[in-house]
Amino acid sequence: MVWPACLLPLFFAVETVPATRAETVTIAAAADLTYCIEDLNRSYQESHPDTELKLSTGSSGNFSTQIQNGAPFDVFLSADIQYPKNLTSGGFVDPSTLTVYAVGRIVLWTTKPDTVNLDRGIDVLRDRAAVKKIAIANPEHAPYGRAAKSILENSGIWAEVQDRIVQGENIAQTAQFAQTGNVDAGFVALSLLLSPNLKHIGRYIEMDPKLYPKLEQAMVLTTAGSKRPVVRAYFQFLQSPAARAIFNQYGFTLPAPNG
Repeated sequence: MVWPACLLPLFFAVETVPATRAETVTIAAAADLTYCIEDLNRSYQESHPDTELKLSTGSSGNFSTQIQNGAPFDVFLSADIQYPKNLTSGGFVDPSTLTVYAVGRIVLWTTKPDTVNLDRGIDVLRDRAAVKKIAIANPEHAPYGRAAKSILENSGIWAEVQDRIVQGENIAQTAQFAQTGNVDAGFVALSLLLSPNLKHIGRYIEMDPKLYPKLEQAMVLTTAGSKRPVVRAYFQFLQSPAARAIFNQYGFTLPAPNG
């Protein structure tokens, strides 16, 4: 078919218009944020539907290593402020964006309250008949795992329970071990148990903060991410009153002004 010459410019103009693509923000979030960050992202996208949020959750230590090895994350929310602090020395993150978003809280949780009597407190873990397996996150790279180990050591029962410890790759997997009943009790993040998915399952008791180092949690922009306005807009939202309300809902409260 031969097109009339007068239609050719219009035809080619239509064919060469590029498709509009959503801008993407890539987020690495500590596993204790698994449910909270999903709510935060849903809230953000209500007013920013053209921004694509790509989320990965896992252990803070592993994400820190990945960022050092060039992983293309824009935002890093860590369960331990030390990881983003350490990344500043290598120029991997923008230190001016380092922001504390919460102090984490850890609990002892069981989905077998009929046999694991939490009224006895942490001493229930001494009962080998009732508590055959205890889940903690891997202390090597999971902040909540280090906290759990500190609790057991400072309670004087680490040596007694060490042979019954089952390690999760991160705190979300640790919670899964307890949820499924594959372990009798587990040390997990309070934030996970405040989610609609888990809040009515089993029973938990909160651990005394004096038994473990403060879980000061912080977020930061990577060096590459800090240069992109779409990333900064998302980061600004995470510091907004609307986001704060969601953080608080999951037990992620800010530290007291006096520390």
